[in-house]
Amino acid sequence: MTGKLKLDKFVLLGSLYVSQYIPFAFFYQALPVYWREQGISLEAIGLLSLVALPWMLKFLWSPIIDRYSFTTLGHYRFWIIACQILLAITVGFCAFLNIQQNIGAVIGGLFLMCFLAATQDIATDALAVNILDRTERGMGNGIQNAGNYLGAIFGGGGTLILLNYWGWKASLITLGLFILLALIPICRYREPKINRLPDQKQVFLTLIDFLRRRGMGRWLLILVLYMTATTMVVTMFRPLLVDLGLSLADIGLLTGVVGFSASMVGALIAGVLIKPLGRKRSLILFGLLQLIAIATCLLPTVGIDSLPMLYCVCILVQMTMGMAYTALYTVMMDNSNTSSAGVDYTMQTSAIYFGGIAASGLSGFVAEALGYQNLFLICIFISLASVAVVAKTFLSEPIVKS
Repeated sequence: MTGKLKLDKFVLLGSLYVSQYIPFAFFYQALPVYWREQGISLEAIGLLSLVALPWMLKFLWSPIIDRYSFTTLGHYRFWIIACQILLAITVGFCAFLNIQQNIGAVIGGLFLMCFLAATQDIATDALAVNILDRTERGMGNGIQNAGNYLGAIFGGGGTLILLNYWGWKASLITLGLFILLALIPICRYREPKINRLPDQKQVFLTLIDFLRRRGMGRWLLILVLYMTATTMVVTMFRPLLVDLGLSLADIGLLTGVVGFSASMVGALIAGVLIKPLGRKRSLILFGLLQLIAIATCLLPTVGIDSLPMLYCVCILVQMTMGMAYTALYTVMMDNSNTSSAGVDYTMQTSAIYFGGIAASGLSGFVAEALGYQNLFLICIFISLASVAVVAKTFLSEPIVKS
C-alpha cells in the first residue's frame, strides 16, 4: 500500500509539472526559433524572455496561495484545478488569433498563460513539499524535472514540429488538450489537510521571515548563479542552429524532442544519485558536468557542425542541465517549511528565474557583439565560478526544519 501511495504521488506531481511547463516552453523554446527564422535580431530574441516575468515575480502573490482557499476541493488542489482550466482556455483563445494582425493580443495571451502557469506552480510546489518526505525528495524532484521536460517536449520541440506541418491554430488547440488531460490525476486526488498560516496579518511577514533565515543569503546567491551559464548557452544554441541552416522541424526534433528527452533521463538519474551522494556533492558533481557540456558547444563554432555532432552536444548539455536542476530543487524543498511551503519554495524558484531571465536577455547582446564562440567561452568561466561558490558557501544541513 505504501508503494502504491508513493507511486500515486509521483504520477500526480509528474502530470502537474508537465502541464504547467507546456506554455513556458512554447514561448521560451519554440518562439525564439520561429522569430529567428523570420529574421528577428538576437537582441529581440533574448528580450522575449521578459514575458516570463510572472515566473520571477510569483513570490509576490505566493502568500495568498498559502493563506487562502475558497472551496472544499482542498487547499492547494483548488488553486491547481482553477489555474489549469483557465490556462487551457487561454491557450485556446490564442489559437484563434492571427499572429500577424493581433501581435499585441498574442503577447498579452502569452503573458496571461505564464501568470496562470506560475500560479499553478506555486500551489504544486507547496503540495509537493507537504506530501513528500525527505527520503522521497530526490526521486520526487527527479519526477518533477522529468515532468517539466516532457512538458517542454510538447510545448517546445513538439510545437515547432506541429507549427511546421499544422499551423498556428491546430498546434495551440493540441497544446490546450494536453493541459486538460493532465487534470485527470489531480481531480482524482484527495488532498490531506494543510496547516495554513494562522493569522491573516502574518501572510506577507513570511516573506521577511524567509529572507532572515541563517544562510539564506548564500543559498540565494547559489540559486542565481548556478544555472546562469547553461541558461545563456541554451538560449543562444537554438539561434545558432538556425544560422547553421537547420529547418524548424530539424531544430524542433533536435532541441525539443531529443534534447528534452535527454533532460528527462538526466533528471531521473540525478533523482537516484542524490540520496547516496548527498546534496552538496551532487551540486558540485553536476555543476562540473555542466561545465564540460558547455565546453562542447564550442565545437559548432569552429566548423565541427555535422548533424551527429550537434545531436551529441545537445544531448550532453540537456542531460547535465536536468541533473543540475534536480539537485537544486531537492535542496530547495529541504529549505521550505510545510506551513509556508508556497512562499518558501517560490522565493527560491524566483531567484532561479531572476538569474535565468537576466542571463537570457544578456546572452543575445553578448552573442551579437562578440559572437557565439566568445559567449560560450564566457559561460565556461561563469560555470566554473558557480561551482566554486557552491563548494565554498553551501551549508550541508537544511536552512529550516520541515
